[in-house]
Amino acid sequence: MNRIQRIFSALTVLAVLAVSAAPARAQDWAKAALEKSSRHHEYVPVKVDGRTISTFVVYPEVKGKAPVIVLIHEIFGLSDWAKLMADEIAAKGYIVVAPDLLSGIGPNGGGTDAFAGQDAVTKAVSALDKDVVNADLNAVADYGKALPSSNGKLMSVGFCWGGGKSFLFATQRPDLTTAFVFYGPPPPVEKMKSINASVYGFYAGNDARIGATVPQTVLDMKAAGKTYEPVSYEGAGHGFMRAGQAPLAVDATPESKAMWQANKKAFDEGFARMLMLASR
Repeated sequence: MNRIQRIFSALTVLAVLAVSAAPARAQDWAKAALEKSSRHHEYVPVKVDGRTISTFVVYPEVKGKAPVIVLIHEIFGLSDWAKLMADEIAAKGYIVVAPDLLSGIGPNGGGTDAFAGQDAVTKAVSALDKDVVNADLNAVADYGKALPSSNGKLMSVGFCWGGGKSFLFATQRPDLTTAFVFYGPPPPVEKMKSINASVYGFYAGNDARIGATVPQTVLDMKAAGKTYEPVSYEGAGHGFMRAGQAPLAVDATPESKAMWQANKKAFDEGFARMLMLASR
């Protein structure tokens, strides 16, 4: 491989990574789409253990009472894309409550938006205590279920870091009916026996870090007598729900375009599967 070929190859890799794992801060497209929504959005302060969790709440435009879905953000915090996803799920008939799990942790007591850059957000989310996160999720779930427009049914959905937290949440929330896990790791095997919810996994074909955990999780959940149904989307990369919605760059290479197409297909199929399972 000559020098020009090496440069081209490196640029191709960077382009693919930019499509499949772009930082949450580069989401003007998501913010613009969210601003066009007709649904009611609000930020609600949920109190828990002396802390206040800023929670983004989206209501569906429906006549009757609706199920509640707790949306758990990626390692990128409560980004514009996470809020857009909350809005799009609400559009299908669900009350969505999406806590900013960095509430009070950012500079000057702020949340996700208070951090100077994505690296700082990622470090802060990575450092969150799992027991504190579970307490926050419980408080937000209690808030959602108590809403007058809630029908009492409770589900969770999480992406990346949040996917793992959705799975873990199922181990300690008895009234959770369904947990959707998008490319997140499983909880400790000894905790699986306490799961009441049906767990549905959504994984990327090009994500060995998480994909490698699935076969053992199938065995462990089966041994525990629990419902766990994983699906893997061939050709997609980690973060395909976000990457599959992001617009394709006009100067995309054939390789990055192919990755975008795989992510887009995984998004479409994954979103449809989630809605089908949620309606059961």
